[in-house]
Amino acid sequence: MMKESTRTALKCLLNISVVVLGCGISCILIVSGLLCDSIPFINEHRLLLVSLAIGLMFIVMIASLIFYVMDMKTLYRLAVCVIVCVVLISVLFFAISYTGFIKNMTSKESLSQFIESSGNYGITVCVFVLLQLLQVVVLPIPSSVTVMAGVMIFGNPWLCSLYSFIGIMVGSVLAFAIGRLLGYRVVCWIVGKEELDKWLEKIKGKDYLILSIMFLLPLFPDDVLCFVAGLSSMTWPYFLIMITVTRALTITLSSLSFDSIPFTTWWGLLCWALIAAAVVLLFWLVIKYSDKIDGFIKNKLGLKLGPRRRGVKNKGRTKREKD
Repeated sequence: MMKESTRTALKCLLNISVVVLGCGISCILIVSGLLCDSIPFINEHRLLLVSLAIGLMFIVMIASLIFYVMDMKTLYRLAVCVIVCVVLISVLFFAISYTGFIKNMTSKESLSQFIESSGNYGITVCVFVLLQLLQVVVLPIPSSVTVMAGVMIFGNPWLCSLYSFIGIMVGSVLAFAIGRLLGYRVVCWIVGKEELDKWLEKIKGKDYLILSIMFLLPLFPDDVLCFVAGLSSMTWPYFLIMITVTRALTITLSSLSFDSIPFTTWWGLLCWALIAAAVVLLFWLVIKYSDKIDGFIKNKLGLKLGPRRRGVKNKGRTKREKD
């Protein structure tokens, strides 16, 4: 049987190795990507950007090791999550730099021509779908940003909608499953306790209505909301139907809007301002009358918690209070 001291030493070595390797791999990939022929800004400031990349990754590595040695568990876990996200982003950045993809991102036309002429369309689709999946589960990137990038990449809002829907749906179901099957502690480790508790409090007792509306409105943290849905009383059938409908609507409308409403004209900016105002007004109305609307929906659809689910929820709440 392995001695306790040996297990502790191996655990310490494993944690240190994860931090050092993660930061080292990220640094190598980012620097390699920056050294490739890229957009004018990167080409003109390459030395500065390389120095910043190396310096920031060194700071992240040292901070993570300090958090681990000082037994600051919350900060250490957050640092590890940051490192994992940076590794994934650096892999993506190196891929688009090495293939010459990034230097053709100056306009929608040049990007579309590059994809068609290079024969990398299938790889581009796979990378984009993977990016959409990861932005739900681990990457702190709003879906509206990745959808806008997809419209530029493919030059077709309908194709962008299809590819985005596939990746985002898989990521949403995965995040919900993690929350439902693995529970509060695992989600807390991924998302962060403060962030998770904030959103759990916001949807407390109104998880069906509030979550459904939040998925319809842009700029809300999709990744956190999917995890929160898994921890709520929401059932699997309701989640699958709700996420399918809301994702299809929001992704399609976003793709069509980004393709047809410009940011460079006065009428385009006016349209975006009106859309933002409408979103804020709708959310305010939902919050104001959320109790009545949520109760009405639950009564009409017969959505009631059974004894088993209530027990699980209360047990989870007790654990959170103890933490």
